[in-house]
Amino acid sequence: PAGAAAAPLPEEDCMKLNPSFVGIALSSLLAIDLWASKRLGVCAGEGSAWGSARPLMKVIEVSGHGIPWLLGTFYGLCQSDSSAAREVLLNLLFALLLDLVMVAVVKGLVKRPRPMHNKMDMFVTISVDKYSFPSGHATRAALVCRFVLHHLVLAIPLRVLVVLWALIVSISRVMLGRHNMTDVLFGLLLGYALYGVVEHCWLSPATAPALFALW
Repeated sequence: PAGAAAAPLPEEDCMKLNPSFVGIALSSLLAIDLWASKRLGVCAGEGSAWGSARPLMKVIEVSGHGIPWLLGTFYGLCQSDSSAAREVLLNLLFALLLDLVMVAVVKGLVKRPRPMHNKMDMFVTISVDKYSFPSGHATRAALVCRFVLHHLVLAIPLRVLVVLWALIVSISRVMLGRHNMTDVLFGLLLGYALYGVVEHCWLSPATAPALFALW
């Protein structure tokens, strides 16, 4: 009837008309992330600003890929004749496998697509690799970096090179257009945290005698 008070809007409509501060902030951060990641994807294609550096970036990409690390660690484990070295290598293998599982689980849950400017020509991919969050290369780089620095005796120049490698691998993911910046940042944090899990669950002849009996 005329002059009657207007019916209140449904709660969900009120939320759309009055978005929360947190929602606005997250939307703004996401927009900045997408914009900056696209601007930094200077090697995303041959015609990009730094397209000539794309082959080098792809070599760096392979250096952080899971398969070379898994195969190299397994080979070293089979060839090692030192019990101390076998213990370290077995735990590195455990760390790499844990990394693969955790990244696959998070990617499968989040299902964030790759950046639109990405060219899908990666070395050996699996089904979850169509998703972007988090960066498995960044996760692996952070995990391996912490592992190597804690369990290998290296001269200072070599320790610096290990850290630089982890940073370059991570940066290359955005430059190649494979990931957005937040994918890489979360990947680094996840890899850093996974190392703590590996240390907590450290495998030794006392805690996992059956595994060491195999070698």
